Amino acid sequence: MNIVAITQARISSSRLPGKVLKPLGSKTVLDLHLKRIKQSRFINSIIVATTEEPDSTIIEQIALNNNTICFHGSLDDVLDRFYKACEGMKPDYVVRLTSDCPLIDPEYIDDLIQKYLQSKKDYGSNCLNPTLPDGMDAEIFTFSALKNAWIGAVKKSEREHVTPFIRESGQFSVLSVEYENDWSKYRLTLDTLEDYELLKILVSECGEDAPVKTYVDFLNDHQDILKINSKFERNEGYTKSLNEDS
Repeated sequence: MNIVAITQARISSSRLPGKVLKPLGSKTVLDLHLKRIKQSRFINSIIVATTEEPDSTIIEQIALNNNTICFHGSLDDVLDRFYKACEGMKPDYVVRLTSDCPLIDPEYIDDLIQKYLQSKKDYGSNCLNPTLPDGMDAEIFTFSALKNAWIGAVKKSEREHVTPFIRESGQFSVLSVEYENDWSKYRLTLDTLEDYELLKILVSECGEDAPVKTYVDFLNDHQDILKINSKFERNEGYTKSLNEDS
């Protein structure tokens, strides 16, 4: 069984350009993100799917330094970038991650993979009805579902966000992984300067390798820090794309 993880990473960002290159812990946001993914017990290969922007060579070098594959593709058609990144590898399953999640917990990636494989569904996610913090998002789907989406998706939101066609077209069976503890109000992603300030504190106080519960417990004990980025909504980028569709 061949399970390939693809994480998307780019230099440009409307809110926080170069965010994946910012220092966090011992190296950069992208380094920490890859370090944590590599702790997964089930992922066979990791691909950093970046863009063809001139400065993307910096992302490529970080990928190579972490012994991961790098692919350069379309800036805006991220679905095309994902498909072409793994097309030659012909994986059985693709795990989709995003590099603005530097503290993603490998245990929850693996829990999603296990539950998905047991379910025999076409697609699985821990963020359809989120109970984990923003920044723990992971999706998994068959390569054939990805190929069908690559062929059939036409809306901007479907091309930019990779999986909406798989989730919503009605052509594929879908698994939503949810947990009893609802930690969805916590924001451990990186999209704004406020997010970055919070992440720096978490890594400084709790370390680079802590499980997500350690970060959540710290924020519960330090409500002033929790409030640093609490004003931002989850998935604002996807909401913007949907508005542009209409």
